[in-house]
Amino acid sequence: MTNNADGGRRLDLADFTPYRIAVLAKAMSEQLGAAYECEGLTIPEWRVLAVVSQAPSVAARDVVARTPMDKMAVSRAVASLEAMRLIVRGPAADRRVSALALSDNGRAVFNRVSSIALDYEAALFGGLSSGERRTFYACLAKLELSLAPPGSNARKDPAAK
Repeated sequence: MTNNADGGRRLDLADFTPYRIAVLAKAMSEQLGAAYECEGLTIPEWRVLAVVSQAPSVAARDVVARTPMDKMAVSRAVASLEAMRLIVRGPAADRRVSALALSDNGRAVFNRVSSIALDYEAALFGGLSSGERRTFYACLAKLELSLAPPGSNARKDPAAK
């Protein structure tokens, strides 16, 4: 943000934080796309696979809650992953929903892609000191907290865990 000649504020898109974060996220997502592509996965499919990998079974609605994806995108990704036999549906405690779990092949694909993703992240942060990484994560957590709806679990101090 800069000042106009008349002293008023003027938006400079190149310095606007939400824009810079969106550009950075897009660039990182495109670069990581190569890791997913080698396994024939799209970004939404990878996100679903990653969320499902975090627990023995997960409902599709939980995937929606944990990713920036809407119900339709999750549904399409789940159907595709089922067709590729990377996830399986099973019964859940709530009979109105299905529990999603990784198949053995899905676990192998997840492990291969997550290894590439972790290597990418390490290279991305390779130019930062450990103190800079801690500061970055602390600032990121504060920004996330500032955007969370009042009363949500996300508003709790992540350092208090």
